[in-house]
Amino acid sequence: MTVEPLPSTEFRYSITNNFSYLYQVYCSYILLYKNADNKSEFMPLELLERSLKILVRKYYQPVAGWYQIRDDEIDVVCYSDKFNDPPVSTQTLDMDMAELSRHIYESNTDLLVPKAPSGVITPENPDIPMFLAKVTYLESNNAVVLGVTYHHSLMDGSAFWMFMNNWASVCNQLCEQKDRTEFDLPFPPTFEFPDISHLRNPSKTFEHPEYALVDAEQCFKEFQPTGDKIVESKLVISVDQQQQLRQQAKEFGVSFTEMLCAILWKGANDLRLQARPSIGPEPSLYTCATNSRARLGVSSTLCCSPVINTSCQKTVAEIADLDLCKVAHLVHNAIDKCSGEYLVSSIDFLLQQRKKELADEIQGRGDKRAIMLVYVCPMPLKCTVSSSRNFPIYKTDFGFGAPKYVRPPFLPFEGCMRIWPTPQYVGGSSNAPLEVYVSQPDYIDLSHSPLLRNFSPTKLTVIH
Repeated sequence: MTVEPLPSTEFRYSITNNFSYLYQVYCSYILLYKNADNKSEFMPLELLERSLKILVRKYYQPVAGWYQIRDDEIDVVCYSDKFNDPPVSTQTLDMDMAELSRHIYESNTDLLVPKAPSGVITPENPDIPMFLAKVTYLESNNAVVLGVTYHHSLMDGSAFWMFMNNWASVCNQLCEQKDRTEFDLPFPPTFEFPDISHLRNPSKTFEHPEYALVDAEQCFKEFQPTGDKIVESKLVISVDQQQQLRQQAKEFGVSFTEMLCAILWKGANDLRLQARPSIGPEPSLYTCATNSRARLGVSSTLCCSPVINTSCQKTVAEIADLDLCKVAHLVHNAIDKCSGEYLVSSIDFLLQQRKKELADEIQGRGDKRAIMLVYVCPMPLKCTVSSSRNFPIYKTDFGFGAPKYVRPPFLPFEGCMRIWPTPQYVGGSSNAPLEVYVSQPDYIDLSHSPLLRNFSPTKLTVIH
């Protein structure tokens, strides 16, 4: 008897009914795993590849899909019988742990991270991968480095680290039972951004300073470097310092994260003004990546990129004149305004502008304006903060132990500040230090700031 194959089923996942459309970039990380027990088979490639393929085909079909542009819509299209599987590359290096650690610490993405194409979605590049991995082994078998890259339109940082933990979990379960076909995921993903029209309030209007309208020919969806040489520094916030910040935040009536953001913004602002007094009348921009899931009432495991970069802007001189409490309240107000009504209005503004851009393009209109996130615009002073401190980064255990160190990417763009957990900071523990990676012009020395010097700023040597 001949068994007829099941008909192919198509699934579509929209990235234009939420904020994901704007994030047409790739993000990368480097994870170091040490073979402390000298296992002969340590994170074998076949196991990593098999568990990844199972994960995307069974639970993350859009990650094995293709982009498709239809008029003003961008979809991820996936099928039940064919897959755009994430590519996995590998290499084996003859170097000791000290040299390997140096390459990781210096963020040597050319060596340790898979090379990704441009993340900008066009009709000409529908096959660009949603996720890439590169596994680096040592001749000595002392360690494995996992370099990963993902497309930001499909996942934000929260969804990405859930994806990584789910991949690690599938790998763990295959270690226990090789022929296993069903898996228990720690973060079962959901898809399809829900209808949030009930949050729309026609009686309210909002300004949206998180976006800028610029000449279309000058519009880049990716960060654009400035003329200054950008270097990276690392701050370390001890447990005692965190407790002091929490107490200060309580006194000011703001959150711990808002308190830390205010210190970073004012500290960088004041140093920049001291170095170049002429920029006093120029804008000083603060933005913060805010996960909107809770405010929109959607699942915490929704796989998408529903991040809004809330913003606040004063002049450089104004921020220098304000005390820290007032700066903290500027930060608080920028984040606090993101109600469900505001977020729906922001999405509406984004999609209306996209429709206009497409209409201009079709009709050949001149003087076209394109939308972009304000924090990628050239500006004399920017403080762009993202926090990953509560993500399950150091729980990414593939069955061979948790990572010993995870390196966030060096972003050679002025004002990027990433709040990052340390290996001890599992599950948001307050009994572990935090790190902050800061990208700033090389003429700035963070140790000269009264607000930042106590966090032991160390200027890093970075390969890029």
